[in-house]
Amino acid sequence: MDWTSPDDIRAEVQKAWDRGRILAARLGGEPLFPMTVRSHRPDSRALLDRFDEVRAWVRALENGSRATLGYGYDVVWAELDHRQLGRNRVPERIVVPTEADAIQLLGVRRPADRFDRLARRTLAEFPELRAWLIKKPHEVLAHAATWDRLLSVVSWLRAHPRPAVYVRTVDLPGVDTKLIEEHRKLLTELLDQVLPPAAVDRTASQFEVRYGFRAKSPCIRFRILDDRHAIGGLTDLSVPVHQLAAYAPTAARVFITENELNGLSFPEIDDAVVIFGLGYGVESLAALPWLAERPIHYWGDLDTHGFVMLDRLRASFPSARSLLMDRETLLAHRASWVREPRQNTGPVPHLTQAEAALFDDLLHDRLGEKVRLEQERIGYGSLQRALSTL
Repeated sequence: MDWTSPDDIRAEVQKAWDRGRILAARLGGEPLFPMTVRSHRPDSRALLDRFDEVRAWVRALENGSRATLGYGYDVVWAELDHRQLGRNRVPERIVVPTEADAIQLLGVRRPADRFDRLARRTLAEFPELRAWLIKKPHEVLAHAATWDRLLSVVSWLRAHPRPAVYVRTVDLPGVDTKLIEEHRKLLTELLDQVLPPAAVDRTASQFEVRYGFRAKSPCIRFRILDDRHAIGGLTDLSVPVHQLAAYAPTAARVFITENELNGLSFPEIDDAVVIFGLGYGVESLAALPWLAERPIHYWGDLDTHGFVMLDRLRASFPSARSLLMDRETLLAHRASWVREPRQNTGPVPHLTQAEAALFDDLLHDRLGEKVRLEQERIGYGSLQRALSTL
């Protein structure tokens, strides 16, 4: 029987709850009640051919209705004239008259009351969050256990805009670094609504930068390949970007390789350093002005991601040259090819004509399906020969 049942009615009301419409209406969102529920009823043919089933269906609707239970839905009746059966009263539509009926029908009184308490608490301090609460009421319920503590973070940042301290130093009852880290996305939504424009850097996606905390400075690891340029006897160092920007190694030539083991095993070369292990962090090198004064050689994977990283490096350092990222190297190592899991489509406006052609061939599988040659699969002798020609 495909006619609307009490369970179908409850399911339709449940959808309104799950989508937040019932809770939103409590805060002045779109009016929802009385709520007409979509329903399917028997036609005249069914009345004749399945009369007993129709009667059972009507009884089931009546037994589950507000007239019987005292809450839930009302059945709006219509008189149907049938040539053979005469006049019959049949359900025309189903209506849930009030929010209270919907809440009792679904058995969600406790979460609804909990939302009311949290919403009142929120709006008492942050009336500007009303539109957000209407849009995302279930976010509040999902974070009910931590909601007061999250609001305390919002309140603290409103009182201390762009504080220029580490998140770790925020000292609030029940609030620790982990709480803030685990709820950054939610806090971002709230803070963007509450803080004045001058307190939010909307161009920044990183939480600390967006709200003026001190951010942990990324470190750049490099090896000095010529002991004559060692720094206090040290040749393998990891240095915060802002410090390396102020202090330039004295070696004249710079190699950059994405793979850490390649950086560690890079051969000794006169007057040179190798930077390694950055991945897409290669863009952080733009903060090192002294790099623009030195020859740069970049060695990445021979795949679409490797060329995209090379392109991003060239956006800051146009004269950077690629190393072992050419068609000849790729074809010479066919036995070492693997499959690139997910390709990067670019754009890559800073590649040379030959690099761009190879990138395009890789992207469109002209050499094989999702071809990838990882840099660590290139023989060490190939690296030595390439370096000897520089």
